[in-house]
Parts: sequence; C-alpha cells; structure tokens
Amino acid sequence: MEDLGIPELTSEQIEGLCGVAEEAARKYILSKVPSKRIETLNISVEAEGAKPLTLTVDIDIELSPLMKNFEVQKLVDEAVKEAFTSAEKYLRKLACNSHR
Repeated sequence: MEDLGIPELTSEQIEGLCGVAEEAARKYILSKVPSKRIETLNISVEAEGAKPLTLTVDIDIELSPLMKNFEVQKLVDEAVKEAFTSAEKYLRKLACNSHR
C-alpha cells in the first residue's frame, strides 16, 4: 500500500485494519452468492511490517455444485479488491485522526 502518511499502527489498529478488510470481502461475496450456495468460505487477512505495511488477503471459497458456471476467480478477485479498498479507507481515517 502506498504511504498514506499514517503513523506506525498499534496492535489494536492492525487488528481493526484486518477486521475491516475481512468484513468487506465477506460482505462482497455474500452480496453476489447466497450463503446457502457456499460450501466453504475462509477469509484471512494478515498485516506484516510497520513501514511499509504489507497486507495479505487470502480467500478460500468452494461453491455448491449448483453454481458450476459461476466465475469463482472473478468473485475472489473482486472481493480482494473490496478488502483493499476498505483497508485503505480505514488507514486514511487513521491518518486524518493522527494529524489533529
């Protein structure tokens, strides 16, 4: 992620960042696929380092056989994009609060 002028994050802020990213990915997937059509959904978000901060979003999803023509990779890519967008908003909010 580019430098947003944020201070070094506390462990609580890193936890919040990961939570925001995970929630965004989960919401996106559930907005596109009914939960009863999802057999497995595991989303993990890890943040490493301080400056630069490296954020890794990993999505493991298995859909019901009824969804065989669904583009799963596209869904995963879009969900990861949503996670990063939410993470960036969260970091920008932190940066704004730290400049006060």
